[in-house]
Amino acid sequence: MLIGGRDRDPLGETTGMSQRFNQPLSGNEMPRFSGPGTMMRLPSQPTAEGLDACFVGIGFDIGTSNRTGTRFGPRQIRQESSMVRPYNMWTRVSPFDSLQVADIGDVAINTFNLLKSIDIIEAAYDEIMAHDVAPFTLGGDHTIVLPILRALAKKHGPLGVVHVDAHADVNDTMFDEKIAHGTPFRRLVEERLVDPKRVVQIGLRTTGYSAEDFDWPRDQGFRVVQAEECWYKSLAPLMVEVREQMGEGAVYISFDIDGLDPAYAPGTGTCEPGGLTSHQGIEIVRGCLGLNVIGGDLVEVSPPYDPSGNTAILAANLLFEMLCTLPGVAPRNA
Repeated sequence: MLIGGRDRDPLGETTGMSQRFNQPLSGNEMPRFSGPGTMMRLPSQPTAEGLDACFVGIGFDIGTSNRTGTRFGPRQIRQESSMVRPYNMWTRVSPFDSLQVADIGDVAINTFNLLKSIDIIEAAYDEIMAHDVAPFTLGGDHTIVLPILRALAKKHGPLGVVHVDAHADVNDTMFDEKIAHGTPFRRLVEERLVDPKRVVQIGLRTTGYSAEDFDWPRDQGFRVVQAEECWYKSLAPLMVEVREQMGEGAVYISFDIDGLDPAYAPGTGTCEPGGLTSHQGIEIVRGCLGLNVIGGDLVEVSPPYDPSGNTAILAANLLFEMLCTLPGVAPRNA
C-alpha cells in the first residue's frame, strides 16, 4: 500500500536521484472513500520540519455570530478532498512535483476560551514559521486569521492580503468584544500586520449597519471590490490589477467561503445572496499565481449546513488552487 512519496524531478518525471516528494494517495491505488483522512490523503507528520508547504486544521467556531459548526470544517474538508487529484488540468501545474507537502494535523484550541485559543493558535504558527514553510489553513471561523497573521508578520513583515468575503470584517467590536469573526481586519490594521495599500477585499455585498460600512477599509487604503462589480464577468482582468497592486512583497490569501453565493456554497454560517460564482472564486486564486504567496486560509465552512458536502468539496479545491500559486511551482510542459 502506497501512502508515502515518489522520487520526481521538477517536471514530474520519476527519477532515482531526485528529492523525494510526497504525493497524494491515488484513487487508482486506494478507493477514494478509504485510506488516510488527511488533506488530499497526503502523508501526515507532527511538525512542519522539512516541508515547503503544509496543511493545518483549526476547528474553531467560538467567534461566530450566527450559525455555528465551523469547528467541524477541517475534518469535512479533508474528507471531501479525497476527490482532488494532483494535476491542475487548466494551469498544468502539480505542486507535488516540486514541493514537499504534508498535513500536520490540527491546532489544539481551548474550545471554552476564545482569547486563550487565540494565543494557542499564534504560538502554533510561531512554531510553523520556525521552518521555511507556507501554511494553508482549513478553518474554522474567520477569527483565526488574526493570530495566524500575527505569527506570519513576525517573519515576513506587514503583509499584502487577497481577501475574499461577503463581509469586510472590520467591526470595531461585536457585543463589546474586540476579537470575533467580524473584527479581524480592523485588528490587522491596528496592529500593523498588513500593508493597507496592498489589501484587496473582493465580494463584499448585501446589507450593512450603516451606509458607510465599506468606507472604513477604503479610508485605510484597501481596494474594495463589491460583489456587484463582479456580476456577469470574468475576474481575470481584475486580478491583473491586483497583481500590480501587490508587487513583490509577501502576500497572504484569506478566503471566506461565504464570499461565494449560497447557490455554490450553502454550508456556511452567514449566507448572503448575490455572491461570487465558484468559477470566479477559482479565477481569484489562480490570479495570485506570480505573486509572492506565503500562505492562505479557507474559512467558515460549516458542515451541519452542508448536507451534500458540496461546500467542503469546493473548499478543498480552492485550497489546492492556493497551493498551486506558490513560488517555485511551474507548469508541466505541454
